[in-house]
Amino acid sequence: MKRITNTFVSIICALSFLTAQENNSKNNINWGEFTPTIKFDGFLKSKFEYADETNTSRFSVRNSRVGITGDITSFVSYRAMAELSSEGKFNVLDLYGAINPLEGLTVKLGQSSIPIHNPYTVSPGKLLFANRAFIGKYFTPGTRDIGVSSSYDFSIADFPIGVDAGLFNGNTINDPVWTNTLSYSTRLRVGNMKGFRTTAKLYKYPKSEEINFMFYGFDLRYEANNWKVETEVMHRKNKMDNDKLIATYLQGAYWFPLQNGKLFRNMITAARWDAMGSNQTNSDIDLNRLTMGVGFSFTPVPFESLIRIDYEFYFSKNELPMWNRQEEETSNKLTVELLLTF
Repeated sequence: MKRITNTFVSIICALSFLTAQENNSKNNINWGEFTPTIKFDGFLKSKFEYADETNTSRFSVRNSRVGITGDITSFVSYRAMAELSSEGKFNVLDLYGAINPLEGLTVKLGQSSIPIHNPYTVSPGKLLFANRAFIGKYFTPGTRDIGVSSSYDFSIADFPIGVDAGLFNGNTINDPVWTNTLSYSTRLRVGNMKGFRTTAKLYKYPKSEEINFMFYGFDLRYEANNWKVETEVMHRKNKMDNDKLIATYLQGAYWFPLQNGKLFRNMITAARWDAMGSNQTNSDIDLNRLTMGVGFSFTPVPFESLIRIDYEFYFSKNELPMWNRQEEETSNKLTVELLLTF
C-alpha cells in the first residue's frame, strides 16, 4: 500500500514540475477573456422483451442518461452524468474534474470509469445489441469508482499508443468508503477506433476478506467504412478461494445506407457469439449465447439513434453463481429497442 501511495505522490510531483515548464502559449493566457463552457448530452434507451420459454414479456426503460461536459480553463475541464432511470433506479455516474497539464496527458479526480472495459461493451449508447455481452454485464462488480486516474496518448512512427492507470476506493460508485486496500487498474491501448485497435489490461479489486479479485484480459478490433469486428477475452480469479471465471465474445456488424429513406438512413446487420465458464462446474464453457440483430438508424451515424430487433439463443450447460436470478435470463428472447442519443 505504501508503495502505491509513494508512486502516486511521485507522479503528482512530476506533474507539478512539468506544468511549471509549460510553453509560453499557456503561460500567456488572458484569463479575463476565457469563458467557461458547458455542453449537454444524453440518451434514452427503452425496449420490449419477450421470453419464449416462459411465454412472458415486459416493457422497460433500460437507461435514461443526462450529462454535462465543459471547460473551466484551456486545460481544466469537468464531467457529470446521471442515470435518471436504470430499471427504475437513479444513479450518479460520472462526476469528476480533469486536468490536462501536458499535450496528450489527462488526469481525472472524482468518480469516473475504471480503465478495464471498452465503451462498446458497457456503454448503453455504444452497444451493437440491446443487451451487453457477458463480459460487460456479469464479469466485474462495476464499471466506475471514486479515485484518481490518468491517461497518456502519444504516437510512435505515427502509430497511436495510449496508457491508462487508476487508483480507486474499491467499492464502485457513490460510496466513498475508508479502506486500507485500494483497488487499481492499468491498460495499454494500441491503435485507433477506426482501423486496427488492441488493448491489454488488468484490474485489482480487493473488496473484503472473502473477495480479492484479479482481472486481466485483452481485445482486438478492426473497423472499416461500413463494417467492424470485435473480440475479447477476460479472466477473473478470486485469490481468497481460487475461484476462476472466464468470458469471451466475438461480434461484428455491417451497415449500408438506405437510398431515398424518409425515416431511416442506414440498415445495420449484426451478429455475436459470447460465452462464460467457471471452474466451480469443472467445465471450460458453461453458457453460450448467439445473438442476431437488425437495426435501422435515424441519422447518418449508424449506431447513435436507431430502432433494432435482436433475437438471443441461449445454450446453457451448467448454472453459474451469478445466473438464474430470473427464469427469463436464460430463455431465448426477442428484443425490440429504441435508442435515442442527443
